[in-house]
Amino acid sequence: MQTIRESRPRDGRENEAGREAARLRRPLWIALGLMLIAFNLRPALSSVGPLLARIREDTGMSGALAGALITLPVLCLGVFGRLGPPVTRRLGPDAGVLAFLIVIAAGLVLRGFGGLPALFAGSVLAAGGIGVVGVILPGIVKRDFPERPGLMMGLYTAVLCLGAAAGAGLTVPAGRLLESGWQGPMMIWALPVLLAALAWLPFVRAAPASPGLGPRRFAALWRDRLAWQVTGFMGLQSSLAYIVFGWLPAALTDRGFDPLAAGLVASLSAMAQTVLALLVPTLAGRSRDQRPWVLLVVGLAVGGFCGLLVGPIGLVWPFALMLGLGLGGCFGLALTLIVLRSPDAQTAGDLSAMAQGVGYTLAALGPLLIGLAHDASDGWGIPAALYGGLGLAAATLGLLAARNRHVLAR
Repeated sequence: MQTIRESRPRDGRENEAGREAARLRRPLWIALGLMLIAFNLRPALSSVGPLLARIREDTGMSGALAGALITLPVLCLGVFGRLGPPVTRRLGPDAGVLAFLIVIAAGLVLRGFGGLPALFAGSVLAAGGIGVVGVILPGIVKRDFPERPGLMMGLYTAVLCLGAAAGAGLTVPAGRLLESGWQGPMMIWALPVLLAALAWLPFVRAAPASPGLGPRRFAALWRDRLAWQVTGFMGLQSSLAYIVFGWLPAALTDRGFDPLAAGLVASLSAMAQTVLALLVPTLAGRSRDQRPWVLLVVGLAVGGFCGLLVGPIGLVWPFALMLGLGLGGCFGLALTLIVLRSPDAQTAGDLSAMAQGVGYTLAALGPLLIGLAHDASDGWGIPAALYGGLGLAAATLGLLAARNRHVLAR
């Protein structure tokens, strides 16, 4: 009996220690799940550019239709991103993420069935799912990591950039390995999406975790000047990024690179995004003024892309590195500003819907304008100047959005 009595306190202490360990581990597992999801939010977009020449050759796609294939998914990010708040209210943020991961996987499979209708329909479906998931995730970060939003948004954007790099750099080699033209590489990216869905399944909650802002507060958000400044910066920096995703491989091909080499340059640039995508949100989240970071990252992005379009060929790798650092920092800072400018998780979710919904809709115009400028000038000088103008506008709105204040502040 003495042995039993002595063992009970020890068992109690062990159970308590086990519960404490489980409690401490849960944020880590959530973070890992978020990273898996982040990896899968860009290959659907960045994998199209390296295959565009092959798709046009096989299908006879016109230049205008190719521009639409690049532009339409970006537009869908914005249009479908507005579903984020109602999905969160109806299903809860965790179940909403799971449901639309499945939508992304279905779209990726569909676009590889062959033929232009399936390609466009699958691209719309995958981009729509990405738009909804991307809108919901900042609210989850604000809810589960309120003390470390900058670090978590930095990790999130860094892994997202790795996914973009994988889509840009591995799609062509995957096609050669599969010997299936462009259809197989289009479909293969559904596999990691399904893996992310399985990893996220344990975190799905039965009831919604957030009711949202309510109609009056949500309407007030759309009248808030700071909210529009955050939205403008998100949209313009996204436009800079999607111009690169869509047109960089084609521009490099025009300048004498073969498709594989052009894809590798784009992949290096995308991989470089992870550096400032991690560092800028982490460091900016610790400071009261994020305006110096706006000037740094936008300047790097504009200088790098314009250098690739019209600069010396011998400097293509330094320009690609500069471009990647700038775009990674821009995107990480834009997402971090959504969290920093929001006083709570509910506001972060709705501001995310506004910034990404409206922002991505505006961003869709960027690749289209660059394509029109290229067709009109039959060169890359005017597109480079247009890109610089968009960068100037992004920097202006970013400086306003980076001031230390909250939306809906009285």
